[in-house]
Amino acid sequence: MASCFSYVSSRNKCYQYSFSRAGLRSSTSDLGDGTVFHCWIPLTHIHTKPTLLLLHGIGANAMWQWDRFIDRFIPRFNVYVPDLIFFGDSYTTRPDRSESFQATCVMKAMDAYGVRTMTVAGLSYGGFVAYSLAAQFKERVDRVVLICAGVALEEKDSEDGMFKVKSPEEAAAVLFPQSPSMLRRLLQLSFYKPPIWIPSCFAMDYIHVMCKDYLQERKELVEALHKGRRFANLPKITQPTLMIWGEEDQVFPVELAHRLKRYLGEDRAQLVLLKKTGHAINEEKPKEMYKHMKSFLCTDAMIPPNHQINAKRLMLANLISPDQQINK
Repeated sequence: MASCFSYVSSRNKCYQYSFSRAGLRSSTSDLGDGTVFHCWIPLTHIHTKPTLLLLHGIGANAMWQWDRFIDRFIPRFNVYVPDLIFFGDSYTTRPDRSESFQATCVMKAMDAYGVRTMTVAGLSYGGFVAYSLAAQFKERVDRVVLICAGVALEEKDSEDGMFKVKSPEEAAAVLFPQSPSMLRRLLQLSFYKPPIWIPSCFAMDYIHVMCKDYLQERKELVEALHKGRRFANLPKITQPTLMIWGEEDQVFPVELAHRLKRYLGEDRAQLVLLKKTGHAINEEKPKEMYKHMKSFLCTDAMIPPNHQINAKRLMLANLISPDQQINK
């Protein structure tokens, strides 16, 4: 007998309320060519604030992965949180499964919202898309945050035994579990300290809500990440880049972080390693993750403190002089 209550669906509704309460609204754009793109966008885009684009990883939709952080970033940024293609309410009838295509769709949506420049942060698969955005649209992306995003991987890394899974097909089977046992395996790979026990009824509820839609297309996304990938062909982005990585990451081992840092250069890339942390940094160490993101993104050069912003507004209203503003 089917259950009349879905905890996962109820939690999804709670996240929708949380995003709305934080000052975001749901928006869907038709990008043409059979592509529909969903994004959480500000109720009002404030032009005196910079824009922060938060890209989710493979797994649950964007709300589940970024809910802990939006309240913290919204006071300083215009925050945009899209569902990537084949997640949430975004989809396409086109056959392209590359992260380059994902990045193009994101930028088309941002064009539709009138956003010109942005900082981009990506979790895992979202980091692949963030990197592609920075490479394709150099003048549009000013800073990049990559969180456990193994963009430096090559196809031969699987053959060399770098990963716990032996092939892209096996990786897709784990990332999009269709049984409680496979969901437990995903948690074992993703967390340094995975949950001790997951009831099968909850596991099936999660699978039914989160892992059934666009299953074949999502598998193709994973296969496209690996097939024919060579590190030598990776474009070198020029934006200041922060990488945050769990030292015990079993999905994208930390060697990939060091490989990318060497490639981008010491003056261009920072690497922060979190001890006793796996791949799911946003769940295991959200406070540390936010702390490092804030330190990298919320610099005085980029974002004036709130009292300075208020002072500028008053100055423009001829209520105080520039000299008085400096004294403040």
